[in-house]
Amino acid sequence: MKSQILFPNRVKKVGWWLLIPSVIVGVWVVVTGYTLELPKIKVFALISDQVLEKRRFFSVIETDPALTILGVIFILGALMVAFSKEKIEDEFIAELRLSSMLWAVLVSYILLLLAFILVYGVVFLDVMVCNMFTVLLIFIIRFNYLLYKNSKLTTNEE
Repeated sequence: MKSQILFPNRVKKVGWWLLIPSVIVGVWVVVTGYTLELPKIKVFALISDQVLEKRRFFSVIETDPALTILGVIFILGALMVAFSKEKIEDEFIAELRLSSMLWAVLVSYILLLLAFILVYGVVFLDVMVCNMFTVLLIFIIRFNYLLYKNSKLTTNEE
C-alpha cells in the first residue's frame, strides 16, 4: 500500500506533549477569560489593525506574544498527533483516518453554522477563534476513539 504523507510514529509522542498542555491552558483562558501576559516584543505583521490606529501592511508592531505562542504550540502538537503514522499503518487505518477527517469537517461546520445563527456581537469573534481549532481537535478525538473501539473489538474476538 502506498502510504500518505505522514510523520513517523515517534513524532506522535512529542505531539501529545505539546497538545495536552496547550489544550488545558487554552480551555482555561477561554472559560475564565484570563489573559496570559508576556513582555511585549516587536514582531513583523503582514497586516496589523491596532486599536485607534490605521490598518498597516508589512509593518513591525509591538505585541504580547502569549496567545500566539499558545496557538502555535497547539497547532504543531495537533498536527503531529493527527498526521503521524500508527505503529501498524494499513488500509483499515487509512479508512479510519479518512472517515474521521470527513466526520470532523462535517461536525465543525455544523457547529459553525449554529454559531452563525445563535451567537452575536464581539463574542462571535471568540467563537470563530475557537472554531479554527475544532477540525483538528475533533479529528484527533474521533480517530483515537475509533482506534480504541476497534482494538477492543479485536481483543474480544481473540
